[in-house]
Amino acid sequence: MAENAEKTAYEEKASAQMTLLEAQYKELEAKAALAKADAKLKYQKQLEDVKRRQADAKVKFEAIQNSTGNAWVELKSGMDSAWKELQAAFNKAKSEFDD
Repeated sequence: MAENAEKTAYEEKASAQMTLLEAQYKELEAKAALAKADAKLKYQKQLEDVKRRQADAKVKFEAIQNSTGNAWVELKSGMDSAWKELQAAFNKAKSEFDD
């Protein structure tokens, strides 16, 4: 039972993080839409990288959600890694927008 509670807590945390990041991504997307043409291309490339990493993290998260028993524990490291890569890509994109 404790393992199930741990999985549920992990899923809730990951879901909340992904929801927050999606909202922040949409904010950057709006800034890109308002940017001048030359800057817009640079921003779009950054956003594409974030979106690609976000899709990867979502796949890993869904695998955890669909796992049974202790299988989710083995998938957790892949999700944690995908999340770190997504966060790094987002922070890089955000810093480009803040310049």
